[in-house]
Amino acid sequence: MKIAVAGLGRMGMQIARSLTRDGHKVLAQNRSPEKVDEAVKFGAIAAYHPQDVAKAFGDQQAVIWLMVPAEVVGEELDTWLKVLKPGDIIIDGGNSDFRNDPPHYDKVKAKGMELIDSGTSGGIHGYDNGFSMMVGGEAAAVKTVAPIFDSLSKPHGSWHHFGPAGAGHFVKMVHNAIEYGYMESLAEGYRMLHEGPYKELDLAAAGEVWQHGSIVESSLNELTRQALKENPTLEGIDGVVAESGETRWTLELAEKNNLPMVCIKAAYDVRLASQKGVVNFATKLLAAMRNKFGGHAINPDAK
Repeated sequence: MKIAVAGLGRMGMQIARSLTRDGHKVLAQNRSPEKVDEAVKFGAIAAYHPQDVAKAFGDQQAVIWLMVPAEVVGEELDTWLKVLKPGDIIIDGGNSDFRNDPPHYDKVKAKGMELIDSGTSGGIHGYDNGFSMMVGGEAAAVKTVAPIFDSLSKPHGSWHHFGPAGAGHFVKMVHNAIEYGYMESLAEGYRMLHEGPYKELDLAAAGEVWQHGSIVESSLNELTRQALKENPTLEGIDGVVAESGETRWTLELAEKNNLPMVCIKAAYDVRLASQKGVVNFATKLLAAMRNKFGGHAINPDAK
């Protein structure tokens, strides 16, 4: 298929690379031209402005994969709606708040276009492993772009259409909330190993054993093991852990619906406390995990 990827950050660039590798004709668009030039090196076609994308599609149905931060999605949609035409399809592949998807969908639909929401997981390893995509939107539009999801899920990823506008981002939001709780549990467990009665335990070795047939075997534990192997004492990590929104939204919805989320709330509170200076071995490990799977800065406030 022919598709434009707009927003060439950590995930967007990988998506453009993956689609190019699988034989799709990819137009690379980004506000900073340097990212576009980078994409051209692996075979994408330069499109420095949205107008360039629209011109490249001409009378063909345009498909735009939008990969931008949640806070600018509305602004980006306004930009694209000015240059696209009825029948075109926009995929919001970022971590958008699902509550904004229905009004965004209505705005796009009013122009005769389609909006698909695709919560996308895979981090910085998606290019090698395949992405996990949670999709919402009209079934006919999703069917049209199914080859895109099929390609991005190779070799070990997956995707599913969960329902109408917002359903995909809703499932991804809950996924990220679970991730917070799971990360916190691992971090606290490794902290116990580190500070417990048996000194000088090899934490990476424990992680290695757990990766072979144990109940906590997982890709996240593997990345944690790698982080501890590379830096056993977590030297140079200040332990401040960022939160990116999805778990906050989950907890807001949980409170509204009187759904207790004790584990996830506790994990979220640990991150907030770390931003106020309450740091320890566990929060340092959380920061190391985020760097391993998402490429996030280990010390986000470092100059």
